[in-house]
Amino acid sequence: MRAHRNLRRVLPAVILLVGVTAGCRIDMHIQPYYRPMAKSDFFADKRSARLPVEGTVARGDLHEDSYFYTGKIGNAPGEYLPFPVSAEVLARGRERFNINCTPCHGRVGDGGGFIPTRGFRRPPSYHIERLRKAPIGYFFDVMTNGFGVMPEYGTQVTARDRWCIAAYIRALQLSQDATLNDIPSGQKVPSPPPQFRDIGNGATLPEIAPPSTTEGDVK
Repeated sequence: MRAHRNLRRVLPAVILLVGVTAGCRIDMHIQPYYRPMAKSDFFADKRSARLPVEGTVARGDLHEDSYFYTGKIGNAPGEYLPFPVSAEVLARGRERFNINCTPCHGRVGDGGGFIPTRGFRRPPSYHIERLRKAPIGYFFDVMTNGFGVMPEYGTQVTARDRWCIAAYIRALQLSQDATLNDIPSGQKVPSPPPQFRDIGNGATLPEIAPPSTTEGDVK
């Protein structure tokens, strides 16, 4: 009798629970879907994947300024940077250059990077006359689309960073081809570090330049 009374107490709760859960369907957890490129009979073209509305542009990909994204005016490389050059721009260009470019081109852009020492073709130095005279847009275009054995970096380095690198390449060219006439008046030039010569057993001594002589000193 006690068991019968307990069952009568629990039975309404069980009935209520069954009624509530009966409204839940497994479709809420495992919904129907299309696999990529699957056929669909719902659409007239039988494709489940729908094309974007004509004229749709991904956010940030409008590319209204064609020169900023191509480095070209028409079919010719441009001669100017699309934004002002600053210390921050050159610092960013140096950072990106050292990360992406030095393995092949070397720290000073002479083509003496690590990769060519492993059998790959050595890239030309940025300091040859042809590349010193090349428009800055040329370097941007080569980085964007690749050239020869050099792969494209347009998908790896942002457009602005590519321009920063191009600006830094110009700075490298100026630094390696500079003369005393390029130094502003009144600015001191630091002395170069001493050169060292090997004296054996891993020891070195600084090279001492011979004293300069004038015509009056010669005997």
